[in-house]
Amino acid sequence: MISINHYLALATVMFLCGTLGVLFRRNLLLVLMSVELMLNAVNLVFVAGSRLVNNLDGQVMVFFIITVAACEAGVGLAMVIALYRRYGTVETSFLRMLRG
Repeated sequence: MISINHYLALATVMFLCGTLGVLFRRNLLLVLMSVELMLNAVNLVFVAGSRLVNNLDGQVMVFFIITVAACEAGVGLAMVIALYRRYGTVETSFLRMLRG
């Protein structure tokens, strides 16, 4: 039987992979994907905790997080497209040169 510890361990690994992706990736699209992975890890914790206490509050919270994640993805992709059209690259090392 799968216990809450298994879900928490999986969510920890997912969040760690997302954090490492945000810290070490050079492409903005991959950074956005890593942020989405981190949000999904949090969603997994909410659902597992909700199931543990037999309460639907955690699952309702997941719907709000999914909504925020969709908005974040839309705005983030729009910014990436605008940067690509303006400068021709989406590398994070190039964006450091844009500091004033």
